[in-house]
Amino acid sequence: MAVTQQLARLSPGQLATCRSSAEELDKLCSFALLPFTEYLDLDWAPAPLIRVFELAQVSTPIAAALRRGLNGDVEINPAFRDRRDTVWEHPVTALEPAIVADVAALLGQVDPGAVLAALPEDAAAALLCIGMRQFDGHPRPYLQRHLAALRDFYAHAAHRRLAVALWWD
Repeated sequence: MAVTQQLARLSPGQLATCRSSAEELDKLCSFALLPFTEYLDLDWAPAPLIRVFELAQVSTPIAAALRRGLNGDVEINPAFRDRRDTVWEHPVTALEPAIVADVAALLGQVDPGAVLAALPEDAAAALLCIGMRQFDGHPRPYLQRHLAALRDFYAHAAHRRLAVALWWD
């Protein structure tokens, strides 16, 4: 089974419950705690998105916001690492609502077309630049979809003053 990056929008109260209960965090990471619309599957896009931001020489604050928006801050509940089927190398982390708002504001300043224009036109060269292997076609449309989804996800979370949980599943 492939391991992909997952994000979830949750209330500060739900986050607090996940911090104190590995069982509740397991529900979150099992997609049973929230409606499906509160989750985002970023597939394998995080590392290539970071690389394309570097290639495009995106400003440091925006690049840092992308990294933070993909990595989170503090681990939600270290006891969760002892659960079966967790990805131990990638703990479940979170961003508090104020940080979510900062990430959303900075990612909202990104012109996806300009960033993705930094990729070479040749698909093989573009894939090499961002370290993607075994990908069929040019990565630009794939990264465009995922960057748009990430920006929208954070914008909606910020608007609703929600926290974001992040993990690999």
